[in-house]
Amino acid sequence: MILSPFDEENFPEIREGVRKLCADFPGEYWRGLDEKREYPTAFVRALTEAGYLSVLIPEEYGGSGLGLSAAAAILETIQAAGCNGGACHAQMYTMGTILRHGSEEQKRAYLPRIATGELRLQAFGVTEPTSGTDTTALRTTAVRDGDEYIVNGQKIWTSRAEHSDLMLLLARTTPRDQVAKKTDGLSTFIVDMREVVGKSLTIRPIRTMMNHATTEVFFDNMRIPAANLLGEEGKGFRYILSGMNAERVLIAAECVGDAKWFTTRSVDYAGERHVFGRAIGKNQGISFPIARAYANMRAAELMVHEAARLYEAGKPNGAEANMAKMLAADASVEAGNVCIQTHGGFGFAEEYDVERKFRETRLYQVAPISTNLILSFLAEHVLGLPRSY
Repeated sequence: MILSPFDEENFPEIREGVRKLCADFPGEYWRGLDEKREYPTAFVRALTEAGYLSVLIPEEYGGSGLGLSAAAAILETIQAAGCNGGACHAQMYTMGTILRHGSEEQKRAYLPRIATGELRLQAFGVTEPTSGTDTTALRTTAVRDGDEYIVNGQKIWTSRAEHSDLMLLLARTTPRDQVAKKTDGLSTFIVDMREVVGKSLTIRPIRTMMNHATTEVFFDNMRIPAANLLGEEGKGFRYILSGMNAERVLIAAECVGDAKWFTTRSVDYAGERHVFGRAIGKNQGISFPIARAYANMRAAELMVHEAARLYEAGKPNGAEANMAKMLAADASVEAGNVCIQTHGGFGFAEEYDVERKFRETRLYQVAPISTNLILSFLAEHVLGLPRSY
């Protein structure tokens, strides 16, 4: 396996434990799921039971109480082992919103049971069909009615909704034309989907190019207790934003892991495959692209660690988190392209897992935020260029 100095310097015992766990879920397991479009229930259960999905939960609530760097090491190692953390990574960063902005009663009600796996928090209801990344333009409403809120609207790309008990939901509680700032009037709620699914909550799966278990959800006069409001009414947008930097760092770590997996496969195949009486890895047309992909992965990896360091120090890391996500996504796609090219026709064969991993990592050029929006953010907020939207 292609490693880097960070693998031996940062959480080596955790990384080794994750590798051993992932060894029980080889390529055959993931190809079987792809064929049937099934969710990796056994894999997620194993991660939960081993405590890897609760590393960010403080010990007093049943977790390990570790920092973002530990979570990043776990997800990176999962990807580098050929598995897919996308099935459960949301639990790490959505849980953080409850931890940072929830009441003590909410923390004690949910976090211990999330840590044990009794409750699954995988669904994140933010994006809508008409607003896309323009979150402040969302149309889903939550209207106060006594001790409840009545929710109406629709969300899309709500991944893992079919495999979650709880959803973190962002909805408008004050009409947009009645707030001073367009980011005001949005509120965040914890939705216990078990009580409303099939009634006032409808979930419809969306088939995609990868086995990603994503859905669209519809709210039809869905009632949720007012006690499930996180923090203050109308301040939900900033609560969601506070978790997005963590999300980007973690997904960037996954992309670094993907790049390591691709490069490992490229190196192994280039050394074993003989054409014209010699290993193809002797040809610079093969070896140079692999070496460049490795160099770009290492550069992205450094930015991931810098973004995580700033986050853990309580310092602003918006620029670093966005750059880490963009650079790591670019590095993983480059490494994937090189891996396919190195394998030739076999790169498209399911049994080699290259095409599966490439489909999975290609997502991160688009989600959870597109490369173009990251560039817009850097141009405006870092470089001081005029706002483009």
